[in-house]
Amino acid sequence: MLQQRTLKTLTRAVGVGLHSGQRVELTLRPAQPDTGIVFRRIDLPEPVDIPISAEAVTDTRMASTISCGQAKVHTVEHLMSACAGLGIDNLYIDITAEEVPILDGSSASFVFLLQSAGITLQNAPKKWIRVTRPVQISQGEGTDAKWARLDPYHGFKLRFEIDFAHPAVDSTGQCVEFDLGTGNYSRDIARARTFGFTKDVEMMRANGLALGGGLDNAIVMDDYKVLNADGLRYDDEFVKHKILDAMGDLYLLGKPLLAAYSAFRSGHALNNLLLRELLRQPDAWEVVTFENDRQAPVGFAQPARAW
Repeated sequence: MLQQRTLKTLTRAVGVGLHSGQRVELTLRPAQPDTGIVFRRIDLPEPVDIPISAEAVTDTRMASTISCGQAKVHTVEHLMSACAGLGIDNLYIDITAEEVPILDGSSASFVFLLQSAGITLQNAPKKWIRVTRPVQISQGEGTDAKWARLDPYHGFKLRFEIDFAHPAVDSTGQCVEFDLGTGNYSRDIARARTFGFTKDVEMMRANGLALGGGLDNAIVMDDYKVLNADGLRYDDEFVKHKILDAMGDLYLLGKPLLAAYSAFRSGHALNNLLLRELLRQPDAWEVVTFENDRQAPVGFAQPARAW
């Protein structure tokens, strides 16, 4: 059977939150089969566990936030994207503040952390949620239109198109497709950084956001160009970061998807609405396992690695 995955040993990181600017310590620990991914706020008087799920997402402004009661963890999408890219099923994430550290603004550092701890197979079948018919969420009309969609697919692929109407973005690829089964997440997607515009950063900081952001953990643009001295990591880094974000947002479902995701100008809010719409239609999905490599999608039976 295709097996669940967790870490061989624990690993730690220290950084600052993108929006809070707070110092935060992160400890990633192995978890038993069928635990899922659980964030644990260990800085509170009584530690609080926050298991991931589509319903645990309580705020999607600027990032994906999960909650349990009054306990929250902000900006979980980059770490969740790394878990999706490496196929991690079970993990405890101990955190000492209310926001995941931004590190370099991509998921590459999280991939390195997970791989440095080692990934091990567990004696339990890996479970996927297989989409059996199309599900779509749309908002706005005309130039304000945006949408996200899931279609049946024996594997997991994503296609994303952006439309920012900015000189620096217009000169790059604005549409990209990535197939997790045949592509290489760590090489093709993980290094794509979050991005923002100087005028927006000034507004966010005035409202107590982006306090930990800067040129070392984001692509920053003025009205005309990229301000980072080292330029872009990919020719199409902007849209690849949207793929990275979408992988993290969708992994908040609690199990990996077997589906083709496509989106136009989507974001954290629409991605979560798409998951909730999928769950609202029980005839649109099913939980599946694979008894052997031949049944599994191409590339999904590989040993634990950054596909």
